[in-house]
Amino acid sequence: MNQERSLDKMKKLIMSIVVLTVLSACYKDKGNYVIDMPESPVLQNLDTLYEAMTGDSLIVQPKITGIATEDLECDWRIDVPEAVVPEANHYKGNALRIVFGLEAKRYTARLTVTNKANGMKYFYPFKIQGVTEFSRGTLVLTEDQGVSKLSFIKQDNSVQPNIYEVINGQSLPAEPLQLHYVKNQFTGNTPLGYWIITKQAGVRLNVNTLKKESLKPGTLFDNFFLAPPTINVGSLQAHPQGVLMGVINDKFYGGATTTWDQSATYGMFGTYADGEYDLASKFVLSTANNNYTVIAFEKNKRQFVRINLYGSPMYFGTQYSAINSDVFNPTSVGMDLLQLVQINNADTYAYVKNANGQIYELMFNANFAGPFNFTSGHKRLFVRPEWITAETKMLASRSGYIYVAAQNQVFRYNPLSEQVQVLKTDIKGEVTMLKLEDDEDTLIVGAAGTLYYLDIQVGKNGELVKKIEGIPGNPVDMTWRK
Repeated sequence: MNQERSLDKMKKLIMSIVVLTVLSACYKDKGNYVIDMPESPVLQNLDTLYEAMTGDSLIVQPKITGIATEDLECDWRIDVPEAVVPEANHYKGNALRIVFGLEAKRYTARLTVTNKANGMKYFYPFKIQGVTEFSRGTLVLTEDQGVSKLSFIKQDNSVQPNIYEVINGQSLPAEPLQLHYVKNQFTGNTPLGYWIITKQAGVRLNVNTLKKESLKPGTLFDNFFLAPPTINVGSLQAHPQGVLMGVINDKFYGGATTTWDQSATYGMFGTYADGEYDLASKFVLSTANNNYTVIAFEKNKRQFVRINLYGSPMYFGTQYSAINSDVFNPTSVGMDLLQLVQINNADTYAYVKNANGQIYELMFNANFAGPFNFTSGHKRLFVRPEWITAETKMLASRSGYIYVAAQNQVFRYNPLSEQVQVLKTDIKGEVTMLKLEDDEDTLIVGAAGTLYYLDIQVGKNGELVKKIEGIPGNPVDMTWRK
């Protein structure tokens, strides 16, 4: 009995100790501490982005205060993924002073400031963008007496003619058609190359050196995983992901986008969109809610067809609902397509020719992203049929106007009212190229070795802004990096 009482007392004692321990642990800390924080540096004149010309000096010299000079230590690091020895791009000193010998790419860099008095480190990230003399400027593709030529226009408007031949030591393929600057808009407009497209070939250039690509496919033939025996280009367009898409050998091809955009296989052509069809060269790459679709024309069946981009192009032919087909039947147009343009991813205008040579304007809206409707708007004889051939230079602007070249003149056509207005600038020679600036306030007209920049803002009628001469041959296409 006494033993049981002793055990009972022992249990109570242990419980009391546990309770007291728990209560003491729950005691609120008043927080009455005096904390002596180490002194932090204050940085001035350190930008988030520096531009460095390849082969030139790069100096980054921030002002650092708050730490005694004798206690200050600075380390600089440039991350170069392709470097064999990463430490070769690490530097010491209160300023970064180097000859920038890296490629014309964007590099991540970091300044580490160390307070040697207490060992504290402070990190400041920034970027370095390598550039070359060709990182900004305009490329112009021309045809000079049957020879394809490429010229580079500097930011001061001076012209470097025949730049491809000078740099690469060879001539371009004949019959130039298009010039594309491909960039991936979904990765911060990563530049991926220039494509010079000709009727039966094509060449890809490095955007910073203008040299023919050697690490990635350098020709249109090499851009196929399995190339056809011959190549006959209808037309190609640059998709926002930085690949080419379009009509080759009457079939629709699209560059691969399922890998890293720096991979050598990114943008290469696999098989064409499967189906029994032969496409006209003209097509529209349209977008709605970030869904890209293609409006094309089957030239043998003379019908508008639907192509969707589901990873790769897929041909659906006339698998859509034809609305207002009494206006015109898109599955049986019965005429040949000459031109095709679209305004603001909505109203689309096709210019077609019947068996008697009459030119008709067909207006329609095609929603090929779903619910897959083709709505016919109107069918009417075009007011200026003499303008329209398969070679006519024509483009549509976001403002709703269509610009058409005829001989040495450029006309502004309003498809809503059918009004036609000739632009004011006098063009010396036959117009061989039309191009809109990115903001579409300026229309660039190419004719006989000259580029004319015309003001087409609201209230303007094509007054001359500037003129660039000295370009060999007739302009065919152009592109730029700003």
